[in-house]
Amino acid sequence: MAYQFSREDYERRMAWYTQARFGMFIHWGLYAIPARGEWVRSEERIPNEQYDPYLQEFNPGACDIRSWMRAAKEAGMQYVVLTAKHHDGFCLYDSAYTDFKSTNTPAGRDFVREYTEAAREFGLRVGLYFSIIDWRHPDFPHFGDRQHPMRDNPAYGNEGRNFDRYLDYMHAQIRELCTNYGKLDLLWFDFAYDNLRGEAWRATELMDMVRTLQPDVIIDNRLEVSGEGFGSLADCRPTPYHGDFVTPETMIPPSGLRDAEGRPLVWESCVTMNNHWGYCATDHFFKPASLLIKKLVECVSKGGNMILNVGPDAQGRIPDQSLDILREMGRWMERNGRSIYGCGPAGLEKPEFGRFTRRGNTLYYHVYENALGPLPVPGVDKGSILSIRRLADGTEAPLSTSWVHSDYPDVAFVNLGPDPVLPDETDTVLEIQLRP
Repeated sequence: MAYQFSREDYERRMAWYTQARFGMFIHWGLYAIPARGEWVRSEERIPNEQYDPYLQEFNPGACDIRSWMRAAKEAGMQYVVLTAKHHDGFCLYDSAYTDFKSTNTPAGRDFVREYTEAAREFGLRVGLYFSIIDWRHPDFPHFGDRQHPMRDNPAYGNEGRNFDRYLDYMHAQIRELCTNYGKLDLLWFDFAYDNLRGEAWRATELMDMVRTLQPDVIIDNRLEVSGEGFGSLADCRPTPYHGDFVTPETMIPPSGLRDAEGRPLVWESCVTMNNHWGYCATDHFFKPASLLIKKLVECVSKGGNMILNVGPDAQGRIPDQSLDILREMGRWMERNGRSIYGCGPAGLEKPEFGRFTRRGNTLYYHVYENALGPLPVPGVDKGSILSIRRLADGTEAPLSTSWVHSDYPDVAFVNLGPDPVLPDETDTVLEIQLRP
């Protein structure tokens, strides 16, 4: 039966995802060997005969996927997405439709199987990324395509290429992923562009298959768009292949996203730790954990999720800098995760000293810098406040009765004590219980 959009079914399907708020992306493949990022084939115009030999080198002896999942879990992440196949066409699983796969490398391993089993063991929701682009398949457009490594080489003309034959291949590989690896919680397709959008991918047929095999799976919006564009659900005209969530890339929307009828849209900001998704040996421009914590809070305060990427190296190790960041974020999440999970916008203006998130009658005040004197809680009526506690340790933070703010009787002020230095220099979270 053809897929029909149902708001009730959609909201039921999305409930775990909007509760989770924080996930891990993992970009990994043959491109970890040249170690110049996941787009190295395209950027350097590398032909198959120069790229294919990496297949016989791929033998990540240090790859312990359980350790990846442990790192995600300890960071406070609730779901994980692994690149089953990226644009270069290399599969991290045992596809029956290509020899260009991890089981044909010296490693001889089905990494998707190892990953799905490890993620479930650690209680993480299981997601798979699949590139609908394939620079290695002979029937995918070469010359003149905007991104193909041979786009500028007229020797790689498109005569004789049969795009339908490519689509048969692509659909068959997606069927494998939806059939052979148990229940999938999330599918992350990447990406539609130019004239390759929607039905150019036989997207209705594809989604009928996916939703038949994995009826509860959540799917991104990139069968319709790339990192830019919101998709048909945002237009309130959902196609059978609509995205369940919007995917802003390496940025956070200036405000929460809404559909054409004013309903909040579900969205996820996908974020790199440095400036690449795949491992790049020379890219040491890592974002500090303190910044990423604040960006996670920003996403939640605007009604979105954040999925944070790691790019393991050719030996299968997550870079030390990434692990350090995950550990620091995990320490903060262990004490303050209640202000993230299941939270969303507070319905208040952004406060001068930080941000608000909210769940029901509980308001979380994320304080990034202290005030001089008692801290104002703008937009919140004093009479509506039942209690204020530091979330990390439960310490009471009473309403201030100081004379210094007597000129502002309608503003609630919190007494954080005599120390001008906040207990958590990144984000001290106050849990404010409000009257129903």
